[in-house]
Amino acid sequence: MGQLYLVPTPIGNLEDMTFRAIRVLQSVELIASEDTRHTGKLLQHFQITTPQISYHDHNRQSRLPQLLAHLQAGKSLALVTDAGTPGISDPGADLVQACLAQNLEVIPLPGATALIPALIASGLTTERFVFEGFLPPKGQARETRLLSLRQEQRTTILYEAPHRLLTTLVDLEHHLGPERAIVTARELTKLHEQFWRGNLGQALIYYQDQEPRGEFVLVLAGVTLAEQPLLSEQQLKAELQALIQQGLSRSQASRELAQLTQLPRRQLYQLSLDVEA
Repeated sequence: MGQLYLVPTPIGNLEDMTFRAIRVLQSVELIASEDTRHTGKLLQHFQITTPQISYHDHNRQSRLPQLLAHLQAGKSLALVTDAGTPGISDPGADLVQACLAQNLEVIPLPGATALIPALIASGLTTERFVFEGFLPPKGQARETRLLSLRQEQRTTILYEAPHRLLTTLVDLEHHLGPERAIVTARELTKLHEQFWRGNLGQALIYYQDQEPRGEFVLVLAGVTLAEQPLLSEQQLKAELQALIQQGLSRSQASRELAQLTQLPRRQLYQLSLDVEA
């Protein structure tokens, strides 16, 4: 059986490419790339001539059988993403799961990723943290995720695109409050790398005046037990209404909010009866 290598690639600075990553990309028989043109520039820089095949969100279902057949024929395969570690916020996890289901060996390489550098330079606690990736873009899924962050005691790491940053900051301030500490990291490892530190209220003001550019990592402080917000009855009703308007029944909305706030479901259901659907 062939071996699948998960190979991280630089997120901006080519000097972050490891010797091992170069050796593996040179020695495997095929490289599965998110964007073959983008990866082609990296391969050319390091004089790697291994052939590529595309593997991304839009073709992953049709491409999986071909990649599995390649591995089952005893040939090696490297998976890379456009930047960073494959399997994080990209379809790499699907390929890993399919390989493991077929008893194919998966070999991960350590290397570049945006979330860890942002965390360790944030100044926020690193003892316990959670990576949330990109928030759902809209609807019930986004509302539920934001509600869960209100109660999160661990440092939280998010990814965000520049054109959605302000919308996300508005939503975070609404759900977590303007005083919650946040660190934004943009263009990590690149020429214009920048960290900004403050709270959500200040961040919203800052990025309303400064056009967001580049890919962002957001690092949010967790809430302490002493700071954990006690929602008023009016706030609870507003949260219930938001969930109901997303299509949940009163019972479902009450159950969901109970899990997030640790309040009795019966109490929340009674409040939901006063909410307009």
